Amino acid sequence: MRLVRLLAALIAAPVLPLHAAQTDAPAPEVASRVKAETVAGGLANPWGLQFLPDGRMLVTERLGRLRIVTTDGKIGPAIASVPEVYAKGQGGLLDVLLAQDFGAAGGTIYLSFAEPRGDNAAATAVARARLLLDDDGGGKLEDVEIIFQQQPAIANSSNHFGSRLAWAQDGTLFLTTGDRQTARDEVQKPTSFIGKVINIKPDGSAGQAGPAQTGWDAKVWSMGHRNIQGAAVDPTTGQLWTVEHGARGGDELNLTERGKNYGWPVISYSNEYFGGPIGESTAKPGFEQPDYYWIPSIATSGLAVYYGDLFPDWKGNIFVGGLKGAQLARLVLRDGQVVAEETLLQDLDQRIRDVRQGPDGALWLLTDDPRDGQIVRVSPSN
Repeated sequence: MRLVRLLAALIAAPVLPLHAAQTDAPAPEVASRVKAETVAGGLANPWGLQFLPDGRMLVTERLGRLRIVTTDGKIGPAIASVPEVYAKGQGGLLDVLLAQDFGAAGGTIYLSFAEPRGDNAAATAVARARLLLDDDGGGKLEDVEIIFQQQPAIANSSNHFGSRLAWAQDGTLFLTTGDRQTARDEVQKPTSFIGKVINIKPDGSAGQAGPAQTGWDAKVWSMGHRNIQGAAVDPTTGQLWTVEHGARGGDELNLTERGKNYGWPVISYSNEYFGGPIGESTAKPGFEQPDYYWIPSIATSGLAVYYGDLFPDWKGNIFVGGLKGAQLARLVLRDGQVVAEETLLQDLDQRIRDVRQGPDGALWLLTDDPRDGQIVRVSPSN
């Protein structure tokens, strides 16, 4: 009789995802030896970094400035005609991305930012503009056009704008959005742009021919996200990796696929800041499990998939910045699973906001500070 009851319970049990979420991967057997050099300092909450064709860097500052920085640390004047931003809390000028046909003398760039909408409301937006460089280390934007506006706009909240930009291999653009902290009820609405990965063409129209799922807005790639601040496309596979903040615990790494629902706030590994679990459980049919998660949170921000030659043993590794954790996490993957995690640069004692692979094969980081945000180059120590 006990066997019959057991079989009945197994048959009635919900079908959960094929792989369980994982955390606390062991450290690699051999520790990495790296050096971190500060290339430039004195930036105000730098948020996004892109390399220009001549090797200089285009860097956003959250308060609304866009600057060019040379590899020897010279910071140029603010670029003129940047769109007005909602520079409160976590809002402001956020990510920057070069057009795929950006030329040596200048070209089109894309900016993501918190856009003011009146009555203390704001929303994530993307602008496209032409960057004209000058001979004094600066420049200006022309033909500024807003190509995406998050709907709905949320009033009286200055957090969780998401806002990473990345090119898909088909030439469409990925944008991440957050749940704005106070709009969790919008995240599971498939026509809302709250808590989503958005996929659009360079002109702002839907990136795909039709919606990912019945009833979804055609621009929605995936849903069920809390606040994605790191996104990168693996250049060898074309797969989109993202990292998003949990609340108290439960930061996530996700291989983010079209038409999938990643669960927030129905399932999570997070707890409310004031206590108690968030969601119905950690797993439920119809919702994806994270590929990896952190408890406690490291406050993930910035993500790079490394394929440079400066660190040959790192090829295919994922690097994630930690804000609260003040670290750079190196994730070693095997067959799509995280098999090791190494914590780097904790002695730097800096909140790491962005992570990029440079044209020199080094890792380039932005550290988050309102008065002395830095650009840091990470290379082998021997």
